[in-house]
Amino acid sequence: MQSTGCGREKVASVSGMTQEPPVEVRRSARRRRTVSAYRDGDRTVVLIPARMSRAEERRWVQVMLERLARQDRRRKPGDDQLLTRARDLSRRYLEGRAEPASVRWVTNQGSRWGSCTPVDRSIRLSTRLQGMPAWVVDYVLVHELAHLLVPGHGPAFWSEVERFPRSDRARGYLEGVSAAAGLDMSDTGDDEGVAGPPAAGRLGER
Repeated sequence: MQSTGCGREKVASVSGMTQEPPVEVRRSARRRRTVSAYRDGDRTVVLIPARMSRAEERRWVQVMLERLARQDRRRKPGDDQLLTRARDLSRRYLEGRAEPASVRWVTNQGSRWGSCTPVDRSIRLSTRLQGMPAWVVDYVLVHELAHLLVPGHGPAFWSEVERFPRSDRARGYLEGVSAAAGLDMSDTGDDEGVAGPPAAGRLGER
């Protein structure tokens, strides 16, 4: 382990650890008791008091990695959890009328946040959504669930989507993400070319 000065902090890279992403420990003389951690790109940064021993450092690094892992699991539900979540959203906002057969994460949604195939009642969400607030993922799920009830993006479809109370806020959030990342994910319609109102991210059916 090597340390270098960084203002009032000392930064140490934790080597020989198997955790991913890589861990960087920052010691601060201003920090008395609290320990915190956050993701920074492909690294995990752990902030600890300067007086902490190496043994305490190793223990707290492990504790914080486990906490972050739990947070990641909550923010990135698996396919089975997505299906359960979608069915719950259907009951809450669509009177249970939309019945998905499967909901899963996919990596090939390059120009849309989600898609739906009404014929087999399957829904797919882009892995780009992983880590976003739960209410944003819920909005995308409700959007795709609405396609199980109404094809296209006409008034009847949007009437179903607007049952979700944070629809406008979620669209604004996704629009901001798209703009900041320079992504071409405008909601120009579904695979059949049915135009819809401006929204962030193409959300469609096929």
